[in-house]
Order: sequence, then structure tokens, then C-alpha cells
Amino acid sequence: MRIYEKYLARQIYVAFVFILFAFSGLFFFFDLISELNTVGHGNYKFGYAVLRVALQTPSRFYEIIPVAALISAIYVFAQMAASSEFTIFRVSGLATGRALRSLLKIGIPMVIVTYLIGEFVGPYADQLSERVRLQALGASVSSDFQSGVWVKDTLTARDNGEPVTRFVNVGKLAPDSTISDVRIYEFDSNFHLQDVRVAQTGRYQPPGHWLLTGVTDTKLSPIPQSSAQPADALSPVYRSQQITRPEYSLRSDLTPQILSVLLVSPERMSIVNLFRYIQHLRENQQNTQVYDIALWRKVLYPFAVFVMLVLSLPFAYLHTRAGVVGVKVFGGIMLGMSFQLLNTLFSHIGTLNTWPAPLTAATPGLIYLGLGLFALKWVDRH
Repeated sequence: MRIYEKYLARQIYVAFVFILFAFSGLFFFFDLISELNTVGHGNYKFGYAVLRVALQTPSRFYEIIPVAALISAIYVFAQMAASSEFTIFRVSGLATGRALRSLLKIGIPMVIVTYLIGEFVGPYADQLSERVRLQALGASVSSDFQSGVWVKDTLTARDNGEPVTRFVNVGKLAPDSTISDVRIYEFDSNFHLQDVRVAQTGRYQPPGHWLLTGVTDTKLSPIPQSSAQPADALSPVYRSQQITRPEYSLRSDLTPQILSVLLVSPERMSIVNLFRYIQHLRENQQNTQVYDIALWRKVLYPFAVFVMLVLSLPFAYLHTRAGVVGVKVFGGIMLGMSFQLLNTLFSHIGTLNTWPAPLTAATPGLIYLGLGLFALKWVDRH
């Protein structure tokens, strides 16, 4: 890096770290206040609330990094413009294009940090946070349905190679990914009900098996009808056979990672888990719109740092005194907040209108990138 790039990077990184931790501390305070409503229920003490909110800090970092990059760059450029430092850089031969390239080079470590937090640290910490809360409350996870969560599972039978479709009803999902109150309805390729399996609990055994305990199997087989006798509507069509087993190993494509969708919202899942869950939904011919948008947002979100830095550079070309630095920083905060709001708004609009997921995720960034390039061209001319 050139000397001026090192100087600029040092100024931006110091301001970036300060703003990142300041905003995170503010969110920590608000999250802790909202968590106090649960303190006192079960074994959920104040210490658990602090631990839960602290484990959510990496996800807060992930959300704040682009805004912190924008505000820190605007603050540094406003200070340099007020003291005429940036003017000296321009007189020394720093062209607008070179300044933009240097600024994007400074943003590369921020992009890498954003990706690492969003892909590895944040999702794991969020799942751990939910488990801490549920274990302290002695609760379990279930869906909005009173009967629990319903999952479709399609696989190929081993004996005849025909597809088998299961509808799995999980009453409760414990924080350690064990399941209970399980009902499994198994159909053949013609969607004839073949088996109703009820289990008390289940534990995943890799690869591709669930160990069910307290299992009651009700097998249904068709009764051959004699063509010589007239059809009778009261004659039985199926024969049932009930078998009780203490344990049963069930082959299934369902994994704890798929069921962990209930613990973490799609926006806070890793790219790998989102991709696996989308593949599972597609194999079962289910709608993937929400998760497609979440996946593309995860892929593109780290590059929002570059967009924010492009937006900040025009502030360096405004010749103002030091008294206006606060106004510029406030403007940067408003720009960052509006980007986050527009990003969320487009996700909901894209889901409702079934827009293509890449377009829905990329549009807010492209809008603000165009705005930043237009502002940079305007201040460069004037």
C-alpha cells in the first residue's frame, strides 16, 4: 500500500472499530432490556439473559459492519476536508478514480470479516443463544401449528427402488436437536398410505438415520377383492398390523441442520445450511422463495461494505469547516439506516411478488451504488 493509503486505512479502521463497538453496545443494552421480560421464568436468571444477548453480538456485528464502514469513512473524510488534508492529496495528484480504488482496497478486510462472521461465527452463536434460553426455561421449539412442525421427506425405497413419500410431524424439538412426539405417515409412489409410525423420541445418527424410541408401527396392506362377489361398500379394503418396538432406526434425508431452521431465522443461517435446506425443499417440490432471497442476501451482503465506502467518498470533496462534521456523520447514519430499511423492504416485496431472488437481493445495493457514483461524479465536476 502507498503511504497515503496506509494513513487513510489507519484512520478509517480506528474509527470503524470504535463505531462498531459503540453501536453494538447500544444494541446490547436494548436487547437486554427486551430480554428482562423473560427473567424469572423457570431457571432463566439474569445471568442467562446477559449470556444470551452476548451470544447474539456476532450477528449484531454482521448487521452493523456496512453502516459502521459508512459512518467511519464519512467521519474521516469530513475531518480531512475540514483540515484541508484531502485537498492537499488532490493537489499532490490524487485523482478521483485512484482514491476510489484505494478506498475499495481498504474495504477488502471489512468484507472478509463480514463474510466470516456471517458464515461461521454468527449462525453458531445464534443457535447456542437459543439453546441457552430454551434449556434455562425448560422449553422446546415447535412451529406455529398446535400439532408441531410438518416436514415432507422423499426418498427411494431399498427393496424395489420406488419413491417413498413421508409426511413427518415433529411435536417438539429440543435444544440438543432431539425430537419427541413424532408421527410419520408413509405413502407409496401412488400416494397410498402404507405405514403410520408413532415414536416417543428420536435422536439423529449420522449418516442419514434417526434412532426412534418407543415406536408403534401400524402397517396397512390392501385386501384383495374377489371379482366373483359383488362389491360391498362395507367390506374392509385394508388390513392393519400393529407392531411395537423399543427402538427403530429410520433412514431419512432429514437432518438436525434442516430442523434447526426452527431455532434460527433464515437471515441468520449460514450459506451452507441455507443451500442444503433449499435443496431439501426443492426435492420435495416445496416453495423456496423466502430461503432463496435469504441465500442471495447472505451472498451479496458483505459487498455492501464496498457500496457504503463509495457513498462516503463524495463527502471528502465538500469544502466545509469542522463545525459541519457532526452534520455529515448524522447524514451518514441516515444513509446507512435507509439502506438497511430498503434492503429489508425489498426482501418482503420480493417474497410477495415472487421476484427473482438474485434481483431482489441485489437491487438495494445497486441503487445505492448508482447514487454514490452519481454523487462522486457531481462533486468531482464542481
